[in-house]
Amino acid sequence: MHKMLSLFVCVCSLLLISISRAEELRRIKAFVALCDNKSQGIAPVPAKIGDGNIPAENLYWGCTDGLSSYFKASKSWKILRKETPDDKRIMERLYFTNATLSLELCAEAWRGSEITACMQAFEKTMLSGEFQLVAYIGHNVLMDRNIALPEGNPNKKCDAIVLCCKSNPYFHQRLTSLQARPILLTEQFMYPGAFLLHDAIVPWAKNQNVTAIRTAAGDAYARNQKISTKAAQGVFTDLPLVK
Repeated sequence: MHKMLSLFVCVCSLLLISISRAEELRRIKAFVALCDNKSQGIAPVPAKIGDGNIPAENLYWGCTDGLSSYFKASKSWKILRKETPDDKRIMERLYFTNATLSLELCAEAWRGSEITACMQAFEKTMLSGEFQLVAYIGHNVLMDRNIALPEGNPNKKCDAIVLCCKSNPYFHQRLTSLQARPILLTEQFMYPGAFLLHDAIVPWAKNQNVTAIRTAAGDAYARNQKISTKAAQGVFTDLPLVK
């Protein structure tokens, strides 16, 4: 009887630990609008990496600095699974985990011609309350057209990252109107490589402020672009220190 009781207590303890860890796990959702020469208002890139229908070779997904390739190569992240969604606008969905930081990342590669739908999904997800951080990577589609904000009130407030050219003047007000907290935006034309999201996540996960997040992104950009740290920091918006 004593052994049975001890076993029961042990099982209950493990279950409570598992539940506690699940509650502590913070979730991130990243929307990647695949680079597409034909349908997006961008300066054309080489055809092989600018086909928004081929994620494996796309600049923002399959290339070295693309989200899929970069996070798969990272020592900090482990891929959990890959999905091919029924929604044909989404070409691939990947799940990653970072055990050290207690994070899970869900990343979606959206067909390049569906960039408007990708943006709408990004903003609707901020209202869902399902993720603590929501990110967008790709072309700044708001430079090309107006997109109506989603209706509704957020279930929970979340943080937001927008990695595209000049995201601050186009997105800051939209994010705050959705009651999301911008933690990384841009001031200039820039290259939204996934290394930026990868490195910015670390200070965010450690509950550091937006200055630390901007510094991490600036350092990563300086290394990748081989420019000065000062010049790289200028790419990113100096956001106010708000909680």
